[in-house]
Amino acid sequence: MSENRGRMKGPMGNRGGGHMGLGRPVEKPKDFKGTFKRLLRYLKPHTTNLIIVLIFAIASTTFTIATPKITSKAMNKLQDAYMSRKMLSEMEKMQENMLNQLKIKMEYYQKNSTEKEKNNLNNESIKAIQEFVSLPRLKTLTNADEKADVVKKILELSKKMKGSMENTPKDAKENIEFTDEQINAVIKAIRETNGEYDFNYIGKIALILIAMYIISSLFSLIMGLVMSGVAQKTVRDLRREVDDKLSRLPLKYYDQHAHGDVLSRITNDVDTIATTLQQSLTQIITSVITIIGYIIMMLTISPTLTLIVLATMPLYVIATAFIAKKSQKYFAIQQKELGELSGHVEEIYTGHKIVKAFGKEKDAINEFEAINYRLKDSGWKAQFISGIMFPLMNFISNLGYVGISIVGGIWITKSRLGIGDVLAFIQYSRSFTMPIVQTANIANVIQSTIACAERVFQILDEEEEIPDSKDAVGLDNPKGEVKFEHVSFRYKEDIPLIEDMNLDVKQGHTIAIVGPTGAGKTTLVNLLMRFYEINSGKISIDGVDIRDIRRSELRRMFGMVLQDTWLFNGTIKDNIAYGKEGATMEEIVNAAKAAHADHFIRTLPQGYDTVLNEEATNISQGQKQLLTIARAILANPTILILDEATSSVDTRTEVLIQKAMANLMKGRTSFVIAHRLSTIRDAEKILVMNHGSIIEMGSHKELLAKGGFYADLYNSQFTSGNVEA
Repeated sequence: MSENRGRMKGPMGNRGGGHMGLGRPVEKPKDFKGTFKRLLRYLKPHTTNLIIVLIFAIASTTFTIATPKITSKAMNKLQDAYMSRKMLSEMEKMQENMLNQLKIKMEYYQKNSTEKEKNNLNNESIKAIQEFVSLPRLKTLTNADEKADVVKKILELSKKMKGSMENTPKDAKENIEFTDEQINAVIKAIRETNGEYDFNYIGKIALILIAMYIISSLFSLIMGLVMSGVAQKTVRDLRREVDDKLSRLPLKYYDQHAHGDVLSRITNDVDTIATTLQQSLTQIITSVITIIGYIIMMLTISPTLTLIVLATMPLYVIATAFIAKKSQKYFAIQQKELGELSGHVEEIYTGHKIVKAFGKEKDAINEFEAINYRLKDSGWKAQFISGIMFPLMNFISNLGYVGISIVGGIWITKSRLGIGDVLAFIQYSRSFTMPIVQTANIANVIQSTIACAERVFQILDEEEEIPDSKDAVGLDNPKGEVKFEHVSFRYKEDIPLIEDMNLDVKQGHTIAIVGPTGAGKTTLVNLLMRFYEINSGKISIDGVDIRDIRRSELRRMFGMVLQDTWLFNGTIKDNIAYGKEGATMEEIVNAAKAAHADHFIRTLPQGYDTVLNEEATNISQGQKQLLTIARAILANPTILILDEATSSVDTRTEVLIQKAMANLMKGRTSFVIAHRLSTIRDAEKILVMNHGSIIEMGSHKELLAKGGFYADLYNSQFTSGNVEA
């Protein structure tokens, strides 16, 4: 059970999600640069498509970036029209009022002023009054430039005439104060809009924006489609290469690596690479372009306001680094506890019968509660700390927003910026943080992806089986004579297993191999089929060294029935036919009958078309064994290997199978690995192995007569009931 728990902590168990890219500890590759370059080589055949993706990404993002700026033009146009309309209306009133005031002023001076006061009207004032009176009435003008010139003249003359109207009655005075910037902005607005709302211009802007949004969406769609093709083709090539590599790896690789780990590398890790290529690669391109584009656009609106936005950037960096550092620690603990919890649940549910049999339910619940509490505690802390990210970033963003709003508002009143410019700038500043956060998150994703790629490349870099020699042959009509000559083998260099083994097996002989666990029985079969390479000596079939026979031809000579059955998700018919390419239905049925499987198959609802699930749990263990035997019978091999082939069937079925196997083994060389010694009494030769060496050899009767190791094993089954001995 502890092994299962260990596996649950592997790569498949550490794929949790998280907040703002901080969901799980970032997996860091050992050689980022080398692995990254190697991964890029898989993208090299798709360079043209990647250039297309880059072009469309730039185009799509540029359109998106430009839209607030274009929108601001429409807003400014509306603002200018409103300002000029309002100004013209006020200027018309002002002109009429000032003309009336001048009339009142002249009458007042004529009646009440002395000669000295009359002389106070200097020539400049008189000229200003005369020029003002001669101006055309605004309400009679239609031309925008003429209106702008008159308004400008009115404002200029009003300043000159101000001093000459000191003694005018209070209700006849008109004080107007404008800065030069405001006057210039108003005059410009009048010239451009003539005090009218240009809905044609605004409509054109709206149509341009709609077109840009549509084109941007189309570009994004094309970019996604092309990048999807690149990602899937790249991963297809990588999967194909991994699959080819797995077929060339020696058996020792699978013996030394957990199946779950290998499976995780070729499924989860490869899928992570595909997801990153398809999503994160385009995201990082668009994010970088967006950041650059936003900065350029903000600078074109106002360098000063841009500095306010950039001043908040260190705060983002500090906040992100601080929270990431704190949260990663708790996410790492969370993943560890999640692995513990998964392993515990898997153990308890797998062995729930044992737990109940020994009354350990309370202990299992207590352990679950302890792990669950630790998981809750670490998970709460991790989520809470990472959850601060959004509020904190919003707070920093709002600081910049307040600064921009205050400064921008002041500049609007002084006509240094249009309201559309300020609104566009606020939109840019509010959106500026998103691509930065995305870029930071993607940087973490890329690190983890490179780590996944590194794990996949580790498989591709594994040492392969020794390739077949150029002179390798295939045996025509093999007889099945097997010979071991001074064979030595060890799994580890410092631990001997098989030393100087010699064995001569004639055609048609049945060789039984017995001995205690770890004696080397299965190893002998692995060496015979070249799953492992011998360290020294020679193994030959029909006088030909197996190293000079093509592996495919060599293994085609063998038929195997193992204690651990293997059936795939498919029909019973397909599982039996796996033993022979192009097998007919008649051959399949005959093989099933020979294995005594035909009867139970026909009792199933769909008979031979019954679909076995992935674990073949919809039939019994004994029935699964019968199907594997039928598959071996159909293969009609030259050499049979039976590893406790009848261990999972009942005694009555075992007797029937033994008879069927006896007929099958006639004229064929057979290697039978057995623990129940009663099943091998009819073998021509029995090999008794211990510590990798053959310590006894002979028939059942001969070995019993010797009274040696075999006799002790055989008799112990009846005295102590120890089947395995």
